[in-house]
Amino acid sequence: MSKSIFRKKSVAKILHDVECGFSDSEHPGSASTQLKKELNVKDLTLMGIAAVVGAGIFSTIGEASFQGGPGVSILFIITAVTCGFSALCYAEFASRIPVAGSAYTYAYASFGELIAWIIGWDLLMEYAIGNIAVAISWSTYFVNLLEGFHIHMPSYLYTDYLSAFRAHEEIAKLTANHDLASITDTLKINASAWATAPGFGSFKFIANLPALAIVLIITYLVYIGIRETKRATNAMVYLKIAIVLAVIVIGFFYVTPANWHPFMPNGFGGVMKGVSGVFFAYIGFDAISTTAEECEKPQRDLPRGMIYSLVICTVLYVLISLVLTGMVSYKDLQVGDPLAYVFAKVGLHNVSYVISISAVIATASVLLIFQLGQPRIWMSMSRDGLLPKVFSRIHPKYQTPSFSTIVTGFVVGVPALFLNLTVVTDLTSIGTLFAFVLVCGGVLLLPREEAVKGKFHLPYINSQWIAPLVYIICLVFFWKQFTGLFSGENLHQKFPFFLFILLSTSLTVLAFIKKLSLIPVLGLLSCFYLMAELTYDSWIRFLVWLIAGLVIYFTYSYKNSVLGKEETKAA
Repeated sequence: MSKSIFRKKSVAKILHDVECGFSDSEHPGSASTQLKKELNVKDLTLMGIAAVVGAGIFSTIGEASFQGGPGVSILFIITAVTCGFSALCYAEFASRIPVAGSAYTYAYASFGELIAWIIGWDLLMEYAIGNIAVAISWSTYFVNLLEGFHIHMPSYLYTDYLSAFRAHEEIAKLTANHDLASITDTLKINASAWATAPGFGSFKFIANLPALAIVLIITYLVYIGIRETKRATNAMVYLKIAIVLAVIVIGFFYVTPANWHPFMPNGFGGVMKGVSGVFFAYIGFDAISTTAEECEKPQRDLPRGMIYSLVICTVLYVLISLVLTGMVSYKDLQVGDPLAYVFAKVGLHNVSYVISISAVIATASVLLIFQLGQPRIWMSMSRDGLLPKVFSRIHPKYQTPSFSTIVTGFVVGVPALFLNLTVVTDLTSIGTLFAFVLVCGGVLLLPREEAVKGKFHLPYINSQWIAPLVYIICLVFFWKQFTGLFSGENLHQKFPFFLFILLSTSLTVLAFIKKLSLIPVLGLLSCFYLMAELTYDSWIRFLVWLIAGLVIYFTYSYKNSVLGKEETKAA
């Protein structure tokens, strides 16, 4: 076996393997094991919108608005630009390597096997944890929808165990201190779950059953075929876009401009505290790159689908954030269902119910796209021998990665019963940003190619002078924050920022010396900056996940790598 852990899989070999029928490692060469080519640019754009307009716009946008005030609209634009750089880099890879696997496959061609494994393992976390978050968010809106029809579900059947226990402890503490005013409605609901849940001894049965139910339904839909998934996605997207546009139009009639002052009540730092929630609202446009082998013309349509969906969603997000912070004070938006909340607050309860219905549909469509994406990552890693062959098994009738789809259902559904939204949102954001960093970095390692008609081509802009200029401007503008990093307590928690400074300095020097392409340079730096803005605890959890992945790689994947075995035979 080749000894190099950085052995690369050439683009030519990746394309050749797919053409030869290696979609299914267990039954290579059979026509029935090929994925169906069903998707065009319209389908891909709608899938991108389906993935992006979901749990973020219906839930995490509230917390972000509470932290940043009306200025959160600026953060949406900053994040959109960051995602735009990454989308262009994804588009470049998708046009050169139009196969399933997304950033995993791209990393295998540019960085080598170990980095490919790391990014594949990271993507598994991103999609799984992201889906858990979406399932939890769906459950919240579904319960609210039932309440609108006067159907009351016991709180212990839709609350996670940890939130219920913490709420029970917090209310006991606040009551003992006679601070009843600090007991919020959310605390009351979670505490009631603990108080009313059946159980024995100190154990109580508390689980989020609606979250599990929607995961099982969506997993079945993804299992039976891409055509059925496409139809369901398109229908849900048309409906939720219509409702989001209606919310924007109706909401502007209830905007009080005074609520937009001050625009950034907690300063730029307060705006950036919403990074996790806002970025979580954008994840998903990259998921459509996993459907490359199911596209009719992937080299043309995949890049267009990613970019079109990102532009449309950015416009919707900025307008929604301005409507939210204009209808009520940003101080009131720390809620799990901000869109429904603001309309109820101004007396439009019927609109609030409609929003709950649209949120149920919107978050279900996000879940659909993510459940579609993750099995295709498992499949791609299995083809290369880095996971057991069974993960790349293609169903002979439905022509979908059947075993991987079922595993994904369990991996997402079971944790959704017990986890809470905050932890999973942060983990999803850091995992996605890490994938974006490697994709942007991977483009820098690709040899330049001439533009070919019918294929997307990333324009080359020389960063030799632009990158140093941007670096100097940022250093001047953020000098106070930069010097503040070296003072105060808990310096170890500022470690992500020290990493960012080291990376940005090194990359600026390389850009000057090697005349690197500007777009991937800016994409890499902006994504890593957003990673640095996430909490220290998120970094620790992320590193633990990566270490677990490395253990699996060196105990199984390294020895079973198809590429490694082929190189050994050739030698």
